[in-house]
Amino acid sequence: MTDPLFDISGHDLSNVHVPPNRLDELLPQCGDMRQVDRVVWIDDTSKYAIGVKEVRDDEFWVPGHIPGRPLLPGVIMIEAAAQLSSVLYQFKLQFENAGFLGFTRVDNCVFRGSAEPGDTLVLLAVEKKFQRRRFSCDAQGLINGNVVFEVKCTGMRI
Repeated sequence: MTDPLFDISGHDLSNVHVPPNRLDELLPQCGDMRQVDRVVWIDDTSKYAIGVKEVRDDEFWVPGHIPGRPLLPGVIMIEAAAQLSSVLYQFKLQFENAGFLGFTRVDNCVFRGSAEPGDTLVLLAVEKKFQRRRFSCDAQGLINGNVVFEVKCTGMRI
């Protein structure tokens, strides 16, 4: 079993630090493709973030991704991690000309569990490298405190 990237026990996961309407401004993904419902917390240095994705039974992938036993596709988990990482990068830049942020690389991705409708996927991101045009974060997804996936996401301002 892998441990979470950092301790989240002191955080209220129902908190809304960045609401959905603000995420709509920060992320180019919208509608069905925005995979972060809210950001719960970003630390003062913009190196750590907690986000939440509520896995719902009315999402576009449910009818086709394992009929009778819908499982959140791994690529959507990775997308959620990349989106939270992008928000963290923009906070680090203090929203200064972030422009379009492209997802350029995924490394060290491991799935350790699954997510299904009704689950709350808690996303963790930790900045690993920050440059004006490029960034990378380690990220994880947790369900009920258990790590279900981990990945290193790299993005670039395009």
